[in-house]
Amino acid sequence: MSDRTMTEPGRLGPLVPKAKGDVAQAVAEDGLMLRVLVGSTVHGTAVLGQDDRDEMGICVEPPETVTGLRGFKHYQYRTQPEGVCSGPGDLDLIVYSLRRYAGLAASGNPTVLLPLFVPEDAVCYSNQFGAELRQLRAMFLSKQCGERFKGYLHSQREGLMGLRSGGTRNQGRQDIRARYGFDTKFATHMVRLGLQGVELLSSGEITLPMRGEDLAWLRELRCGERSREEALTRAEELESEITNLIGTSRLPERPAYAAIDSWLDSVHRRHWGWA
Repeated sequence: MSDRTMTEPGRLGPLVPKAKGDVAQAVAEDGLMLRVLVGSTVHGTAVLGQDDRDEMGICVEPPETVTGLRGFKHYQYRTQPEGVCSGPGDLDLIVYSLRRYAGLAASGNPTVLLPLFVPEDAVCYSNQFGAELRQLRAMFLSKQCGERFKGYLHSQREGLMGLRSGGTRNQGRQDIRARYGFDTKFATHMVRLGLQGVELLSSGEITLPMRGEDLAWLRELRCGERSREEALTRAEELESEITNLIGTSRLPERPAYAAIDSWLDSVHRRHWGWA
């Protein structure tokens, strides 16, 4: 099996500083098959010097966590402690088990789909299984993705309108709200979800980083050059467009579950040396 890393020099080092006795970290490192950059940077909407670094990884679990009582769903590491917002330069990393990842991807989770579409220069590490996953992404795509994008978009629009308890997701961004009157980063995520949902349903692709007029509009919104009302109107229009596209998209009604199951079985057997 050939491994590669985009990190120089040498092979990919530990995910994060070793935590003594952290079994989840050991599982994530030992079975790592793919690790990519996600978040604002990969979307193209990051503001220089203002964003943290979001990464997502996928690992193949050892047999005992699949057949035994001690399961493994994910490993998570944050530079900042839980409850404290990440700032410039901070790392937010999550590594899913392959089975957990596949389930979330097949359900159409917008964030979890990103490793299937990030450009090569956003791939921090990939081995043969990671490459296969990215090559076989079509088996995860269906109209269910449209429903999930629409659901996330609707929820975030209601949050920005103050119709959901807790308001925006990240209550620690008081500085952004004080400067612009609303959370422009949250609003940018909201509209970006709509644009990508429309693209996925129309073409089966998510272009990363985003380009052209859509990216320019999002960056204007992020920098406070677009109003909250403009963002809400754009999000409402995109939600309606996604609704229409769910009915006309060429994507299948459901993911290719049989193909996904067959591939998952193959990867685990090969990783464990059972093939």
